[in-house]
Amino acid sequence: MTSAEQVRRSQSNHGAAHASHATPAPAPRATSRTSARHVASRSEGAQSYSARLKKKRRGRVLKVVLAVLLVAFVGVGAAAAAYIVKINSAFQQDVTDDIRAQLTEPVEMQDPFYMLLLGVDKSEGRAEDWGDSTVNFRSDTIILTRVDAPAQKVTLVSIPRDTLVDMGANGERKINDAYSIGGGAYMMEVVEEFAGVDITAYAEVDFEQFTSIVDAIGGVEVTLPVAVSDVLAAVDLPEGTQTINGAQALGLCRARHAYDEYGGGDFYRAANQRMVIGAIIKKVLTLDPVSMLNAVASMAESVAVYPLTANDIMGLAMQFKSFDVDTGFYSGQTPTISTYTNNVWYELPDEDGWREMMERVDSGLPPYSDESQDFTHGVAGSIGVSSGDGTSTGDDDSSSSDGGATFSGNVLVLNGTTVSGLAASKSTTLEGAGFSPYADSDSSTDHTTSAVYYNGDARSAALGVAQTLGIDEANVSENTAGYSTEYDVVVVLGTDQAE
Repeated sequence: MTSAEQVRRSQSNHGAAHASHATPAPAPRATSRTSARHVASRSEGAQSYSARLKKKRRGRVLKVVLAVLLVAFVGVGAAAAAYIVKINSAFQQDVTDDIRAQLTEPVEMQDPFYMLLLGVDKSEGRAEDWGDSTVNFRSDTIILTRVDAPAQKVTLVSIPRDTLVDMGANGERKINDAYSIGGGAYMMEVVEEFAGVDITAYAEVDFEQFTSIVDAIGGVEVTLPVAVSDVLAAVDLPEGTQTINGAQALGLCRARHAYDEYGGGDFYRAANQRMVIGAIIKKVLTLDPVSMLNAVASMAESVAVYPLTANDIMGLAMQFKSFDVDTGFYSGQTPTISTYTNNVWYELPDEDGWREMMERVDSGLPPYSDESQDFTHGVAGSIGVSSGDGTSTGDDDSSSSDGGATFSGNVLVLNGTTVSGLAASKSTTLEGAGFSPYADSDSSTDHTTSAVYYNGDARSAALGVAQTLGIDEANVSENTAGYSTEYDVVVVLGTDQAE
């Protein structure tokens, strides 16, 4: 080992003071230095111990907090689960074994499905007079409901209670007799045969408890073209738009003598029932998830539902969260011909009209092809769409009779030029006119003349798009050019729109 290496090692091991042997360092004052080092060691040790103790305490506190939070979350989760179970139990407590046996498959909510909605008057007075067996009740409200979550459409079709149908071994009878014969299960069989569809869900509303649903959500807004006053239904409402409570909603859904001067009070009452249901849907979809669940719980007190559960209903509500009732809610009524035979009123189905209506409903269109087919229009309340191609409502101010153009619907706006932002700019214009546009670029950017294409029955919406953008009607045509069919209208912008 060289001398230099010895010096470096000495400096490393003992410090620079001990590295030189040329000048011996004075002997250390061992007592004072040792004492100072000892005091420092105790101080540092105390601090170290204190830090470790605090760390352990923090660890214990953190564990306790986490444990408390875990218990809380588990408790809340358990309470929520128990609440859901309670709601499901309430929904299904009045579901008969016959209904359970008939509806054995789960509802595929990603596909359109049909539900039968019945309104049965099980008031205490009626039960006291006649007993609470189903043979003593008839369903005064029969609504075939089509739910199409992917397309954001809900369709309600009322079937008049006096509709004469063939019940096979039970003979020709009014359709509401089916409930007294075999309850909800038999009613489903009869309606399936009558409408030619498969019913996979069932709901039954007790009118006596109907008020709780409306009151639970703080009332609903309705628009009445004429005043509704019916002493027997205990309702007196002025014409116009207003918010009604549960008792008023119940009276409106029962009122038929308010329309005696128009004749066919049952039809106007049925239209009001569909309006109230649409208004309830519209209000519920504005609620936050907790309030929505509470509303579902209130419904469970007066509605029997099967096989849908509270989770299913909440899931549907979430799927329909952006649902536009004014454009996606369709409603109508079975076309019938009234006849008076042996002192009894019957409604004979217009078979051709009924077949055409169900073909439209099954394909996702409004029940009526023309507004004139709905004779309750302008007298009974309404909400959503009843006729046409589904792109506008009869009462919607955004519609126009000018050249058959309407101003609502989904529009794909394609920029067929090299002008940046053109599709976005025109989309803003269309949105202001009432449309729901989506801007994108076309695969080709050499279009000089703009063109408007429509899918299905959306020609009136295409005319509205053309009018809004100043495109010649001659450039409006059916979509045979291979553009998307997911929209009502596709507009391809040319350089003429950039000028």
